[in-house]
Amino acid sequence: MNFLQRLSFKFRQFMYGRYGTDQLTIAMLILSIVLFIASRISGVGFINYIGLGVLAICYFRMFSKNTSARYKENQKFMKLWGPMGRGLSGFLARRKDHTHAYYKCPNCKLRVRVPRGKGKIKIKCPECKTEFIKKT
Repeated sequence: MNFLQRLSFKFRQFMYGRYGTDQLTIAMLILSIVLFIASRISGVGFINYIGLGVLAICYFRMFSKNTSARYKENQKFMKLWGPMGRGLSGFLARRKDHTHAYYKCPNCKLRVRVPRGKGKIKIKCPECKTEFIKKT
């Protein structure tokens, strides 16, 4: 076993029974990176210390053995972030989809997916059965 394999094994042993990473930890890491960059750009030093504090809390969460408390914290975060994250991921998926156009039904506001490049088409909402005409 070489040095890197031994180091990897020791780290896995160390992490056994610890909480590790979750969505809140990743969000905190991203926040700390954004704060570090903002501190560099703006020249305001205390933003750097806030980023260090967020990073310290992040490491505390990752190495914590109190998994039930960390799980509850993550569930609260996901309850707040979940709808925003799903909306953002849906928006990004719709932007990448070049074969379909997305329209909102004027009556019930349901998002309807139709094939792109068909000219003017009559779209029938599957929810409320309202028909509307759009150009794809």
